[in-house]
Amino acid sequence: MGHGGNVIEELTTDHREVDALFEKIQALPSGDDRQREVADQLTIELVRHSVAEETHLYPAVRRYVDDGDDLADKEIADHAEVERMLKELESCTPGDDRFDTLVTQLKTAVTSHVRDEEDRLFPLLADACPAGLLDDLGDKVRSAKKTAPTRPHPAAPDTPPANKLLAPGAGMVDRVRDMLTGRGRQG
Repeated sequence: MGHGGNVIEELTTDHREVDALFEKIQALPSGDDRQREVADQLTIELVRHSVAEETHLYPAVRRYVDDGDDLADKEIADHAEVERMLKELESCTPGDDRFDTLVTQLKTAVTSHVRDEEDRLFPLLADACPAGLLDDLGDKVRSAKKTAPTRPHPAAPDTPPANKLLAPGAGMVDRVRDMLTGRGRQG
């Protein structure tokens, strides 16, 4: 499944990629050093995805969907919990009991969040928004992911306008750190 299309197609593609990363990390033997590499890639993808949703998807949900404020607030609360777990996972090493526990807890939380978005939020948004707006949001989400942070920042703002102002700067710092440490390199 490739990236592109409207916001729902783009984010659904992200969801399948995250599912595959969870399968990959859980298929490795506990304590395998490759678990750290996959955990880092999972973190990068989840953080970028969350920032893009918080910056573009949830403001549209608030504006166009009935009871959108409540829906967006719930999804943002889910993100905060996932980000807290990702931050804790950063300090764990494969083989630690806490590492495996956190991966399992993360998978449960993310799977529930994805199911809620795909089964409830996305259909409501599709019904409430014109196709052109969904296409525009897809472009904005793809653009936001390019500059988004790659590491969890649980204390950072998660709603506009502060998140739109601060995320690119944090993203730049994260990408420099990743480049210097080799984190997130695939190959």
